[in-house]
Amino acid sequence: KMDIIKQFTLNSQQKYAFMIVTSHLDGENQIHTGSADNQLLMCVSGCGGTGKSQLIRGITQYFQITKRGKMLRKLAPTSIAVAEIDGLTIHSFLGESRKSSKKKQTRTFRPGDTKLENEWRHVKYLIIDEMSMVGLSLLARLNRIVKTAKHINSDIPFGGVNVIFFGDYLQYSPVLDRPLYHSCTSSEQITERQIDMQCAQKLISQMNCVAELSQQMRTEDLRYLELLNRLRGGQSTIEDYQLLCTRIAGNPKLQASLRQKPWNEAPILVFRNTLRTQINNRAVLNKAMEMGLRPMVRVAQDYFQRKLIDDLRLRKTILELPDNKTEHLPGYLPLVLGMPVLLTENVTTELGLSNGTRGIFHQLVYEESSADIQFQDKNFPTNTKFITQPKYALVEFPNCKLDSELAELQVKIIPIPISEQTFLFDVKELLAENIAKAAKINKKTTKISIKRKALPLIPAYSMTTHKSQGQTLGKIIIDLVMP
Repeated sequence: KMDIIKQFTLNSQQKYAFMIVTSHLDGENQIHTGSADNQLLMCVSGCGGTGKSQLIRGITQYFQITKRGKMLRKLAPTSIAVAEIDGLTIHSFLGESRKSSKKKQTRTFRPGDTKLENEWRHVKYLIIDEMSMVGLSLLARLNRIVKTAKHINSDIPFGGVNVIFFGDYLQYSPVLDRPLYHSCTSSEQITERQIDMQCAQKLISQMNCVAELSQQMRTEDLRYLELLNRLRGGQSTIEDYQLLCTRIAGNPKLQASLRQKPWNEAPILVFRNTLRTQINNRAVLNKAMEMGLRPMVRVAQDYFQRKLIDDLRLRKTILELPDNKTEHLPGYLPLVLGMPVLLTENVTTELGLSNGTRGIFHQLVYEESSADIQFQDKNFPTNTKFITQPKYALVEFPNCKLDSELAELQVKIIPIPISEQTFLFDVKELLAENIAKAAKINKKTTKISIKRKALPLIPAYSMTTHKSQGQTLGKIIIDLVMP
């Protein structure tokens, strides 16, 4: 244990939490005995930079060197967080797609499910990271599935599995769900969702161990750290405001232009996907211009009823949809050598190639005939080369766990193939007014199912603030204008 504490340079607070978990694993309960049946339900809280991910790595290492790696499972609500701890997303483990609200896209688990039981057969400890983004409904579903897999009395949380939550409640809350600290109010009509949330609340109330990490391991600027701590508690001062104002772009004391290093490589964080896409497109085109290259754009192939969409108006409208409406496959993907990119789906999680992984674009391999296709789009120059039949993209992933190089490729350069996703599009706005009105009167749907073939990549010059949650970024430019 002391070797790992030294290897991962754990401070006294991290060491305390580390010893609680590992001593419980070894049956040494001098520090913490858990519940009456010795189940550990623990919370490790701490703001950004206090070493939560490093502590998880240290705990993981102990499980591995003691030959008990199969006993530990690590889950997180987002792929970015998963990449940090080498785990799995909760949604993917539950067998759900991104649009988890659709029941048909949710895997059904029943007692006797051999696959489910095998997945949890050896698991005794569960780490859940970024707990602020885990909702009550999501936690309830996870609890139900683990109990099903373990065949344990329904009164025992998580089927008797020991659970350690990591995170900070003051960070981003879950999307389309209630945070774990939410208080459910009783109503006359109790829905299944409300029952789930109440069950999850009872799970959280049974927490029997808490360790707080407060020592900052990342920020050395004491004045900035004090500012952040006051901001967290809603106690900011006028001096804090004045200090932040010195960092506003355009301040004569700052660097003259964000086009110069090191700020030209800093991602721009925004609140909305539409603005993120616009900034990314402009940044790629500017880089191509600086390098003296002809702009190149990969165009998605969209199908309706197994046929390529040839209606120009419909095709153009669908291509211009923001990628958060198209299962994260963009209609237009501008590309230029050396640009930063993000994966938008899990390729090989075992190698660290998951949704949100950052990479560097090197080359697009495509059918030559596809470069002759002509498009007209106001967002791209008239000399743009539009590619409709790409084969794959060569992308360098610096943090990829593939040690050996692939045939004829440099180390860390991975071919990313074309992906297929299906999404719904409402054609109501494209229909004549009388037809749309008739469809509404007759209660007929105006939504059609579109299958898209495209590269699962987006430029990473800009990203949404939600996407940045859990990432360690050396420099950032933030758009504070609320939508």
